[in-house]
Amino acid sequence: MQAIGEVERLVGPSIEGLGYELVRVRLTGGGVPTLQVMAERKDRREMSVDDCAEISRLVSAVLDVEDPIPGSYTLEVSSPGLDRPLVRAGDYERFAGCEVRVETRRPIAGRKRFRGRLVGRRGEDVVVAIGDVEHAIPFDEVLRGKLMLTDALIADAMKGRGR
Repeated sequence: MQAIGEVERLVGPSIEGLGYELVRVRLTGGGVPTLQVMAERKDRREMSVDDCAEISRLVSAVLDVEDPIPGSYTLEVSSPGLDRPLVRAGDYERFAGCEVRVETRRPIAGRKRFRGRLVGRRGEDVVVAIGDVEHAIPFDEVLRGKLMLTDALIADAMKGRGR
């Protein structure tokens, strides 16, 4: 949707100026849609309610002036959480070694869903190991990627290891 790209363009630099990174912008729902703005701290520390409130005030002010989305909507600002979506190419490097689920636009090696250990990236490919078999998935073919909530991921978070 073109409006989503416009929202990203409008609020991304301001969010970064506050010390955050824009993770994802989505518009969902029917009657009164929800505009979801997902962000994380650049220093990789845990997001607080105050962080989300600060981003919400900024995004509201920018969107009130620019008005890129026709009609009414509900603004929701959130952090990506532990079982975060993998959106940018760099996410697939940053979270190498973690358990992931990747869904593709079209079948790759006869399948559209891959769940396994994220090896990382090789060139333009995302590499996921399922057992002893590594699957190279062109990044452009990734429809959705997501970290899976595992004991290891929770343990890393409890130790305060931000990635």
